[in-house]
Amino acid sequence: MKLLYGTVLGICLTFAATTAVGQPRELHPRLVRAIEALRDAKAYLEAAPHDFGGHKREAIRACDEAIHQLDLARAYRPR
Repeated sequence: MKLLYGTVLGICLTFAATTAVGQPRELHPRLVRAIEALRDAKAYLEAAPHDFGGHKREAIRACDEAIHQLDLARAYRPR
């Protein structure tokens, strides 16, 4: 009985986490958008011909760290 309950619960959770067209529904869309914005900012910094008053390297590093932390947060699934 427990196995059946677990299987049904798993199917329900999978179904609840998908959209009508069967694509996974993002649980944290704001974090996804923030990661995209940080990646865009990092690319902008890397392509820039100047060093932003000496802050370019640290700003790129901070983008990398923020992306990493947001990826960890995005992976969180409430129980």
